[in-house]
This record gives sequence, structure tokens and C-alpha cells, in this order.
Amino acid sequence: MILAHPRSRPKPAAPTASLAASLPDSPLDSPGGVPFGSAEEAWFWSVQAHEAKAEGARVTAGKGLVPRPCEPGDVIRAVDRLYRQRRLVRDHLHVLVHYGRRLMAPDPERFREQRACTLWREAFDHIGPLLREKGIVQAGLAP
Repeated sequence: MILAHPRSRPKPAAPTASLAASLPDSPLDSPGGVPFGSAEEAWFWSVQAHEAKAEGARVTAGKGLVPRPCEPGDVIRAVDRLYRQRRLVRDHLHVLVHYGRRLMAPDPERFREQRACTLWREAFDHIGPLLREKGIVQAGLAP
């Protein structure tokens, strides 16, 4: 009886090839993801993810309930870029962080939040177009 060398045996087809064809595409395989309805929604999502990560959560791409076209850091980097270009000032950033942590926009009806509401709107007048250009926010929608 002649035994063939283990390396000379034909390799069976990889079972993952047929399995992968039967599974739906993962968010990482798709070209995009589901864009946000507004720049504010993207901001609140980014702030939540940043705070969760700061508290010890592991943020992993493609593991959320809804696949997104970006990472939370992408939105934060876009805001940082606008700040470095001097299109946003520190007051804008303070308002974005404060109300982002509260997960609500400033209320223009409240006297104490009127200035914050103005800064919030000014910030999203810059953030919205940038995020739409990147495909993070749906095109044609308000900031």
C-alpha cells in the first residue's frame, strides 16, 4: 500500500465559501450603510458612542442594530476639522458637547437657552453640509 504525502492530497473546498454566499451582506461588506436623517442625529449618536467608550464599552464597527456609513469618530473629526478651519469657535463646541450629552437640542423658547440655540443652529449650518457631502447624512434634508 502506497501512502500519498499529506501535501499532495487535493484540498476540499472551503466550507466558508458556500456559507458566505448564503449569508446576507454584513454592514462592513456593503458600500455604505444607512445614512442619518439629520446632522443632529449623527451628532447625538457620536456623543453617545464616545461616552460609552469612555465608560469602558468596546465600540466595534458593524455590530450596531443599524449599519451606519461611518464611525462615531468620523463625525467628531468633521467637527474638529471645522474648528481648525475657524468655521466653528469654542462657544459652538461648548454648546455641542453640553447639549449632545443631554441628547437634546437647546430650546429656543427657554430664555436661558436662546443664545445656545443660536450657536447650535450656526454650528449645524456648517456641520450639516459637510456630513451630507461625506454621505453620513441623507442628501436634501435639513441639518
